[in-house]
Amino acid sequence: MTLGIELPLDNDWSAERETQRMATGRPFGVPDLTDYPDLVRQVDRSGFAAVWTRDVPVFDPNNFGDAGSVYDPFVNLGFLAGITEKIALGTAAIVLPLRHPMMVAKAAASVDKLSGGRLILGVASGDRPVEYPLLGLDFERRGEAFRDAVSYIRDAWKADGLPLGDGRIEPSLDLLPKPVQSKIPMVIAGQGRQSPEWIAANMQGRFVYPGGIERMAMQSSDWFVARKALGLPAGAFISAFHLDLADNPDEQATPRRFGARVGRKRFLDHLGALENAGVAHLALLLRPARRPLKEVIDELARDVLPALSGGAQVSRFP
Repeated sequence: MTLGIELPLDNDWSAERETQRMATGRPFGVPDLTDYPDLVRQVDRSGFAAVWTRDVPVFDPNNFGDAGSVYDPFVNLGFLAGITEKIALGTAAIVLPLRHPMMVAKAAASVDKLSGGRLILGVASGDRPVEYPLLGLDFERRGEAFRDAVSYIRDAWKADGLPLGDGRIEPSLDLLPKPVQSKIPMVIAGQGRQSPEWIAANMQGRFVYPGGIERMAMQSSDWFVARKALGLPAGAFISAFHLDLADNPDEQATPRRFGARVGRKRFLDHLGALENAGVAHLALLLRPARRPLKEVIDELARDVLPALSGGAQVSRFP
């Protein structure tokens, strides 16, 4: 098992905001990105396996209250490629039907090239209906558009011309650059309105919402069984956790939405249970932290990462 960090890197905890979140059920607001570059460099130096950026084109405080990672994901990843050296750069996830697949293919290949082959392309169909009308797109057709985009992007990365979107290839045109990785790993967040069989055949990993151990075990088992039935490698089963790391390493977990306030030792117990349930990688959102993030990252790097079995690479990709 490996650990990653979900962006943005800021503290969004206060007693007032926590009370408001409990009352409304809404997550976090607009992050403070003042220390973000230095904290990302610290994460890279500390041996985490990945950082993950989200795709939230429009801030909708009345319905979601969550600004995501704020920056355009591909601009952000280009910046991250320049200030990091080892860590995988992941998207969780690009909403494919909102973007032309040719531009996604070019942007993703550019990040992969600039980072030396460190991109993990998380993809999704999106769950915010407000975004589709704003772009003149059909929300109900997003499943079909998602499938078409995946096929187009894979074709565009090949060296035999430019896909025209109707199954034909134009050999006199090409899309540059080509990615460093022969096959950039694609991970689906959610279901993308696709069947389990299609997901297993076309994705190298699944990124699921945080949940209980039994639910995670069932989801990962379904994923691994479907991959095995197709004669494919296990791939990566990924989830997230909203972590408020307590000062007391023995503090028992106080659950919160998608995570908990918990001490280091009890968190390690939870990580072991998740690994036994089939989770290969866990992306930590540290916005709930009450402590300075530098301290939290240091403690995780010093006392948690060495206890895990996965090292510093997102494990189980073919």
